[in-house]
Amino acid sequence: MIRPRRDFSSEKITVSDDVITYIEKKHSDFRVSTSCGGPILMPVSMKPPKNTDVQIRAGSHRIYVSMYQAPYIDTIDMTLIPFYEHD
Repeated sequence: MIRPRRDFSSEKITVSDDVITYIEKKHSDFRVSTSCGGPILMPVSMKPPKNTDVQIRAGSHRIYVSMYQAPYIDTIDMTLIPFYEHD
């Protein structure tokens, strides 16, 4: 069973160095939102932040985390970034 942390705070969510580098190269803020496959990290141009999102500093940018995802996330890492393989 998945249970949210009762002691949630944005300071307890860490961002991996790889994600910070990725975000800096994209020159954009990002948002962790809910998808059918679980949490996903998308540019705010595709998934705009909501006023209920938790804000986390990532280099010179911000990552907005859905209030529904935030209690379940400890680390924002490259596994949250969708990659597609092309034939």
